[in-house]
Amino acid sequence: MANVFDYLAWRGDLSFEQSGFNDVDNLVLSLVSYIPFDGAIPEEPGRGVALREAAKRFLERRDAGEVVRVRRDLEFLLAVMDCPRYKDTRLSAYASQIDNDAEKQFAAFAAEIGPGLWYVAFRGTDNTLVGWKEDFNMSFLSPVPSQEEACRYLERVAPGLPGELLLGGHSKGGNLAVYAASYCSPEIQRRIKRVYNNDGPGFGAGVLESDGHQAVEERIRTFVPQTSVVGMLLEHEERYVVVHSTQAGFLQHDPYSWEVLGTRPVFLGEVSAECRFFDRTIKDWVAGMDEKQRQQFVDLLFDILSATDAQTLPELTANWYKNARAMLKSLLNLEDEMRSMLGRTLSLLLKSAKK
Repeated sequence: MANVFDYLAWRGDLSFEQSGFNDVDNLVLSLVSYIPFDGAIPEEPGRGVALREAAKRFLERRDAGEVVRVRRDLEFLLAVMDCPRYKDTRLSAYASQIDNDAEKQFAAFAAEIGPGLWYVAFRGTDNTLVGWKEDFNMSFLSPVPSQEEACRYLERVAPGLPGELLLGGHSKGGNLAVYAASYCSPEIQRRIKRVYNNDGPGFGAGVLESDGHQAVEERIRTFVPQTSVVGMLLEHEERYVVVHSTQAGFLQHDPYSWEVLGTRPVFLGEVSAECRFFDRTIKDWVAGMDEKQRQQFVDLLFDILSATDAQTLPELTANWYKNARAMLKSLLNLEDEMRSMLGRTLSLLLKSAKK
């Protein structure tokens, strides 16, 4: 079963001039965006720095192996930086923001694919709890801070990226790419050639019905694995393509598990029965709560997680016994009304699943 690593070995010796940008190249650059290149890529848009040089700068960090999202991201970076197809790709317009107070996690960069063609990569959800909190906030808040930031970012950097634009990202990064394309100025929107959403959440009706989204809808290319969880959240008005993952359940969100054949992912006819079950259950569950109830549930859930003082998912799981005790103590200290609300919300989820 070939994946992006096999693609690098197969197609990696050909430049973009010899073999044009394709769907798997989109996935590669979406994965590169997960690397925290702070200080390694210029913030201003333009010629920038070669991917190989940015990778070297990152790898000089003593904590490089600790700050990556997953260990395989580091393995992937080592493969990409020595790949002739990508190593000289110029990266610029780097931005990264984590704001706990605003509940915002955002990062992006621009890659020069060739003369007059740029791929703007938006980072998906990282390992920070605030990043996951912002994802949950999408169930009751539109726009979330990172969506607004994605629009501001695109408006700021696009003038320094002459020519056509490709936008994309994995997970929340795909959602941000679609949102930025939908709400940027008409001048920038006309320059957008394609938008890639790699298993990113959808949107509420307000976004889907907006003039901006309808203007770019035909240029959106959405990929979801056969048992998609994240990508099926909320709604997708645009058509999505189902790709084959070698993992099971939620782990299919991992893009390293996506099977590729040549220059494209391996396509399937439709999502699995498990995916349709999850999709119906979550939508029925969310529909059974008003926006205030959704916000209360999300805030309460993350208040319990925050009682551990963990800032990232690895910190949360590193000392699970201690953190579990802290969360249980926080749960027991809740007022009766809040504890009852949490119970009712989870009960609604179970009822939706049974239905």
